[in-house]
Amino acid sequence: MSARGLFITGTDTGVGKTVFSAALTRALARRGLRVAVMKPVASGALHTPEGLRSEDALTLIAQASAPAPYATVNPYCFDPPISPHIAAAEAGVVIDLEHIRACHAVLAERADYVIVEGAGGWLAPIGPQQGMADIADALALPVILVVGLRLGCLNHALLSCESIRSHGAKFAGWVANGIDPAMDRAAENLATLRALCGAPLAEIPALSPAQGLPDLAVAAARLADWS
Repeated sequence: MSARGLFITGTDTGVGKTVFSAALTRALARRGLRVAVMKPVASGALHTPEGLRSEDALTLIAQASAPAPYATVNPYCFDPPISPHIAAAEAGVVIDLEHIRACHAVLAERADYVIVEGAGGWLAPIGPQQGMADIADALALPVILVVGLRLGCLNHALLSCESIRSHGAKFAGWVANGIDPAMDRAAENLATLRALCGAPLAEIPALSPAQGLPDLAVAAARLADWS
């Protein structure tokens, strides 16, 4: 039986995709499942003795219960924190969907679940004519959208939901992430999203920047038992 999986995307960069993906990975692993993770493309990396490393990928790896080589988890890692298509062009690299698919197949062979986190938003480009949506399509995964609750989130969320569906992807649901604790009328905005997008799979509370990565156990406990 092939592994189940999900593709985690967001309304933008910095909306909490990694927080949610790590929490979800931890929640599934705590159920005794073998969970692999993947960050197909990352830009903005740490320089280590082993080479470039994405902090997002390392965060996911720390929660995975099905270990894999770094290059399989994060096949494309670029140094500057810029759009992946620009970073790839500057590095002289063409992001190959077939290579991503092959890495995912390796992960799927050793896991019950594979949690895949995109970079940036749903339509973030990875090349002249390809984007994150094409990765989700190549892997044939249901999509979860992380919505960062802040001013402008209604338009971003609704456009993203519409685009996910128009691409023919299975829209598995969305997550409400309270990234702006000072957001005015946050409850009203959340109610609007509930009415237009359905109830969120999870609601992650607002956290101050000093707290850094949320307590994953708390975030995981808020996940709906949809899996």
